[in-house]
Amino acid sequence: MVRMDGLTIGGYFPGSLGYVVQAHALYYHEHWGFDVSFESQVSRELGEFMGRYDCRRDGFWTARFNGTFAGSIAIDGNPENPDGARLRWFIVASEFRGKGLGSALISESVSFCRETGQKRIFLWTFRGLNAAQGLYEKIGFTLERETAVEQWGGTIVEQKYELKL
Repeated sequence: MVRMDGLTIGGYFPGSLGYVVQAHALYYHEHWGFDVSFESQVSRELGEFMGRYDCRRDGFWTARFNGTFAGSIAIDGNPENPDGARLRWFIVASEFRGKGLGSALISESVSFCRETGQKRIFLWTFRGLNAAQGLYEKIGFTLERETAVEQWGGTIVEQKYELKL
């Protein structure tokens, strides 16, 4: 569990969408070379999600440390998705990695899914994000499939993980 004075995990706050997009764009460009198409996709899809957000099925959490953005995670419970609820926009700022914040955010989102009666949670990621994948597997997600795809300026091996509740 995260034990840091000054850390709060809450929902939306003004500017939080921008922080989520920026954190993803900077991290994935620096570490994976993703281009502007990735940032555009994150921005567009996060905006669409928040535009149809329904607190009875969707969740959006941000972590802040003394007011500074530290991480995020969301659950997209769109009932039209036959695969169940989708875990999205999970990221932890570099200075907070390895301190339990990622586990806390994932636990919060899975608890929310249980409380709202979701039967399954799935997520899309790609091979190489070992720390995140370790967190997914620790909580019970299993790798369902992998596919090589050309996107975001390169080739990645996309992975779909699933957790049955």
